[in-house]
Amino acid sequence: MITFSAGAGRIVGQNPDAKAFRFLLLSVSYGKNATLKNFFSELKRRNVYKVAVAYAVVSWLLIQIATQVFPFFEIPNWAVRLVVLLLILGFPVALILSWAFELTPEGIKRESEVAHEQSKTRHTGRRIVGLTIVVAVIAAGLLVFQLLRSKPAVTPRPSEAATGSAGPAAEIAAKSIAVLPFDNLSDDKSNAYFAEGIQDEILTRLSKIAALKVISRTSTQKYKSAPDNLREIGQQLGVANILEGSVQKAANAVHVNVQLIRAANDEHLWAESYDRKLDDIFGVEREVAQNIAIALNAKLSGAEERVLAQKPTENSAAYEAYLRGKALMGEQSLAKAEALQPELPEIQLARANFGYFVVGDNKHVRDVLQQLHLIWPNNAEVIQLLAFTYQRLGEWQKAIDAFDQVVVLNPRYLLVRKFAAYTRCDVRDWPAAQRIVDEALQIWPTDVNLLGIKAQIFQANGQLDQAQLIVDKLTPDRLDYDAVGTVWYQAKLRRKPATALKLIEPLARRTDSLREWVRDAQILGELQKLSGDKAAARATFSTVRDATEAILREQPDSVRSLSLLSSALAGLRERDAALQAIDKAISLQTNDARTQPYYQETKARILAHLGDKDGALVILSHLLETSYEGGLFGPPLTPTLLRLDPDWDNLRDDPRFEKLCQEKP
Repeated sequence: MITFSAGAGRIVGQNPDAKAFRFLLLSVSYGKNATLKNFFSELKRRNVYKVAVAYAVVSWLLIQIATQVFPFFEIPNWAVRLVVLLLILGFPVALILSWAFELTPEGIKRESEVAHEQSKTRHTGRRIVGLTIVVAVIAAGLLVFQLLRSKPAVTPRPSEAATGSAGPAAEIAAKSIAVLPFDNLSDDKSNAYFAEGIQDEILTRLSKIAALKVISRTSTQKYKSAPDNLREIGQQLGVANILEGSVQKAANAVHVNVQLIRAANDEHLWAESYDRKLDDIFGVEREVAQNIAIALNAKLSGAEERVLAQKPTENSAAYEAYLRGKALMGEQSLAKAEALQPELPEIQLARANFGYFVVGDNKHVRDVLQQLHLIWPNNAEVIQLLAFTYQRLGEWQKAIDAFDQVVVLNPRYLLVRKFAAYTRCDVRDWPAAQRIVDEALQIWPTDVNLLGIKAQIFQANGQLDQAQLIVDKLTPDRLDYDAVGTVWYQAKLRRKPATALKLIEPLARRTDSLREWVRDAQILGELQKLSGDKAAARATFSTVRDATEAILREQPDSVRSLSLLSSALAGLRERDAALQAIDKAISLQTNDARTQPYYQETKARILAHLGDKDGALVILSHLLETSYEGGLFGPPLTPTLLRLDPDWDNLRDDPRFEKLCQEKP
């Protein structure tokens, strides 16, 4: 009987054969260990380990060389992948050869043919180690060079990034590019449209490459063709690379010159000149986009390569006419264009714009744009229109994300900064809204609308003193759309209308814009009512009523006019007519999550003014839980604004209203 102790693995027992069995086990174990030991010793003697390390180091160097040199000679990316694959497959082959063969003074021989005392493996091993060290030093030096060369283009200094597109901590992507306006070198200066068109077509093709970040033309068009301050421009636009170019057209001949420059250090990454006939100009646009992708190591999918190769037309005269028409902004043949090439991305975008701004079919437009975004990922117009549709559909986080993308692609476009800030206000994310406004004010420090938004953020949080510091800067000659609303709502919240009356009254008497005149007149009437001048307020409200009714006879579904009419009628205490007008406005906006709640807010104000507490409170409790766009009365409602706004004075003795005025933890 044999037993084994659990703790030490020893054999214990009274059987006389136990010692013999134990000796047998030890012998077998020793034999296996000896065999393994001899095997590993032989691997070491035959330099298999050293060959493995040397192979890995040499492969590392070859891969670095391939990734850097192949793009320069326009060798496709698949060739780099092939090199890597061959090196991987060659690794076991190298190990087998190092085991089976030996290098001798007479040449390479099978290891079995070399006597042990004649073996030169130790000498060969030293040579392999020396070679490995040399190659490793070269590879490490190349890697350090690449890192030092690319570092300025990847991470800007915080002070420089502060004026860029995404805030002080933003990083500049290595595969980002801005296409500056192309210089028109044609003798006929009227050919400027052609240089602009070539630049725009190249930009369009680049924007369809998902691996690239491409800045929108709106942000680049203010720069000159060959500026001296590329580093500064790169920081302003948040890009690592800039494409410059020139176009010279004479009859049917076109000369195009382009150069890709690293903005941080003015290094020329790629340049080319093309002399083509007008019939072959599409090839230039395709080649430029492809070569830029190669220079920036941006991999193209098969679908992207097909998109880049597309030609809008085979007719050079039609193409030139297209560029002329594009320069003149005339797009009056959408139906005909769709019949010719319905799948062309530009035509799909035109159809989406028509669907959004004319038809109002937001769900269909969203679906079209989402598909279009897949093949045109860097088109800021596509993403911006998507953001608008997301707002209308109540998909607020998607709208926020989309506007953020547009800011990155179009960093010098003031209007999109405002959209991004307002969207944060709509969801009551006041810190994010203020951050966006403050970043924009670093670029446009005197813009009155940005200042107006910042003041509205303070108002929404009850910081009226901070808001007043901004309002005091908004003199009559500097009042614009957003600023007007800010000034009057500040006066309303502070219940001090005198200063605002002096500013608004001249605006309410202008005749250059009927729509804005009516709005400013309504604001004037509200301020007159707040000041206690009931007769003047009634006269102003009557004027607004008559003007909006005249507009509605021509445009019966004008929601803005219906809203202004309802407020004016409420000021005249014409209850039924006021509610009828605002109810129609609300019904017309049933499918618009962005604006319909604002018209519900207008109805709540009317009900509160007319003494209908129950009706007003039902609406208010819903609005405080809803994201929506503010309007004539300032930002979306908050508990703070309920406490401050005089429009809700008739509700203040109701416990339900007091509960709504309490901030949620």
